[in-house]
Amino acid sequence: MCAASDGRARFELASPARRGAFLSRLCHQYADVLDTRYLIALEGAISGHRATLSALLGRGAPRTCYVLSSIAELDGRELPLAHALERVVGYGLPSVVICIAGRLGYFEAEQEHGPPPRYWLERPQI
Repeated sequence: MCAASDGRARFELASPARRGAFLSRLCHQYADVLDTRYLIALEGAISGHRATLSALLGRGAPRTCYVLSSIAELDGRELPLAHALERVVGYGLPSVVICIAGRLGYFEAEQEHGPPPRYWLERPQI
């Protein structure tokens, strides 16, 4: 679900130096990194980590996920979905929680003012 080719994203994420640059682009240039066709803005009803968890599970997410994040202790780790969401929802730093690779996830952009922009990353199954 990257705007850049998946191969390019994997190349950047595989290198510590390039990974940092990729994560940095998630702060203010996420529309250049993520494919905006699959970004679905979250509105007020789903605001906390528990509601986000419930909604993702309802969409078919497994109980574990992979995290790309500006939060160093979470980045590059496979974690229980509930734990990852508890840490990233509302934190204000960009994070991508990948539930089903290429199909389902959660993205929170950097908080500049007010609540941070939050999105489902959802690609319909073909």
